[in-house]
Amino acid sequence: MSSFAVRTDLALEDRERIEGRGGEIHGVVLEEENREESGIRITRVRIETKNGARIMGKPLGTYITLEAPALTEQDEGYHREVSVELARLLREVMPDVKKERQVLVVGLGNREVTADSLGPHVADNLFVNRHVVMEFGPAAYNREEMHRISCIVPGVMARTGMESAEIVHGIVKETKPDFLIAVDALAARSTRRLNRTIQVSTSGIYPGSGVGNHRNALTKDSLGVPVIAIGVPTVVDAATIVGDALERMEKDSGLQIIGAREHPGAVSELNNMYVTSKDIDETIKRLSFTVSEGINLALNMEKLPSAGQT
Repeated sequence: MSSFAVRTDLALEDRERIEGRGGEIHGVVLEEENREESGIRITRVRIETKNGARIMGKPLGTYITLEAPALTEQDEGYHREVSVELARLLREVMPDVKKERQVLVVGLGNREVTADSLGPHVADNLFVNRHVVMEFGPAAYNREEMHRISCIVPGVMARTGMESAEIVHGIVKETKPDFLIAVDALAARSTRRLNRTIQVSTSGIYPGSGVGNHRNALTKDSLGVPVIAIGVPTVVDAATIVGDALERMEKDSGLQIIGAREHPGAVSELNNMYVTSKDIDETIKRLSFTVSEGINLALNMEKLPSAGQT
């Protein structure tokens, strides 16, 4: 059942796929960290060489995956804990975060397609202050120093007639941020990571790549400023679900399903179909608050609670 291509935006899943074939990846470093009380698992995948990038199929950079099994549940305390962990991870990769910086947050996605609306919803809940700080200074918020935060939701090309990268490039050229944070919905390989995983990466973002809809990239090379990408997998390739189910049936029964391997096209035809959870509307609302709170905490220049504490 490995005859068809599986799409995933998660570097962790690419690493697992290659390791599952018995391959060692030179130039790719893996680190794992677990929070026993909350069940949160943090995995860092660092792609350090061009050879590692070629094997992984991803650009050079650091990919941090936060897996939170209870992220789909309505538990405000748990979501707060995830937000704090996300803020800590963001500060880990932000450039010169202890100095006052100008930050542009980009909410990618289509607001009218629920599973793709994470970015716009995160943008709705951000603390945006650039206009106030530029006019009155940090004193307007009783602070001595503050990051200046601005935000844009570029929409989709079908609506604007422009690539998201074109819009963002113009804004970067005009406002000159020190770095950019891009938020987007992703595609996962495993259903157990659906809506339960947050990936933070330093390599930028390629809008639509997970569903085969390639667009111009938002990277340091294309924009001239560092780009930190935040993504949550909200869809899974239908072919993946069918393939996994067939493999499980073969394993449990000890019998080979006739035609499964001989005719992989029967499964690969599903590559243009994507599956999400039935409660995706409520899930997106919860996830957008969690991610936006993590960004707000990371950018408020105050001390964060220690790891595993809220």
